[in-house]
Amino acid sequence: MEKITWTLQNIPDQTGRVAIVTGATSGTGFETAKALAGKGATVVLACRNPLKATEAVRLIQATHRGAQVEVQLLDLGSLKAVREAAAAILTRFSRLDLLINNAGLMIPPYGKTKDGFESQIGTNHFGPFAFTGLLLDRLLATRGSRIVTMSSGMHRMGRIDFEDLHSERRYRAWAAYGQSKLANLLFTYELQRRLRAAGSGTLSLAAHPGWARTELQRHAKQSWWLGGLMSSFGSFLAQDALGGALPLLRAATDPSAKGGEYYGPSGFQEFKGDPVLVQSNSGSHDTDLQQRLWRCSELSTGVIYAI
Repeated sequence: MEKITWTLQNIPDQTGRVAIVTGATSGTGFETAKALAGKGATVVLACRNPLKATEAVRLIQATHRGAQVEVQLLDLGSLKAVREAAAAILTRFSRLDLLINNAGLMIPPYGKTKDGFESQIGTNHFGPFAFTGLLLDRLLATRGSRIVTMSSGMHRMGRIDFEDLHSERRYRAWAAYGQSKLANLLFTYELQRRLRAAGSGTLSLAAHPGWARTELQRHAKQSWWLGGLMSSFGSFLAQDALGGALPLLRAATDPSAKGGEYYGPSGFQEFKGDPVLVQSNSGSHDTDLQQRLWRCSELSTGVIYAI
């Protein structure tokens, strides 16, 4: 594993760049948006809750006076809302330098999105797949643009179950979460392959936050075993939201980062530590699986990529 100390101070100047950060009202998304705004980017907080978004803008601008921060309402659990948000962004911005697919759900009770997808794969994969595809032309037209998608170390327990993709036969929260996080990596790698084949300079990368103390874990606290683990060991195994955001920020801004790379914490079990290059499991690199999921995603969302 790569050994390096990489902090907020390593982020290059972002003046003149436009960054979209989904799920930016709290946790890793908020810290990512704040850091980019502090480096001069125009940052769009793409999120569901307008009240939380307004407060996030206030907090960022209180930290970085004069920061350019805007809000775009986005519900990744509704393809109609995804299309509306993408159309609004394309109207407002002539360039898109960074798309950071950070928003996600982790082990909620069983539910479905407005389009009938199981809530985790719907929000964590199909929504971002559609959103990225709808913004892709603008990203392709922006020199040096990047797409960074948040995965998880839990992708290692994931399996894409095409026979029961939406857990209608049986819902196991952790299995569904692992499936969605594996899907994030399959998407990242297949997108990078397509970008490279098209001769595009746009890069697709992934990151994971390790064990970060954020609102994402609100359902995990209700799990008897994980709740106990968090209470007993979280104070020294976990890191704060900023630590969890650093792999995203490095993937998004490090000039030496390359398409198809995956960043995560450097420490024990990749729970916390400096953001470094890490390895995903062999299943995430299965090109047949990547392409099958891609076809399934285009059919399911109705969003056909231009590459």
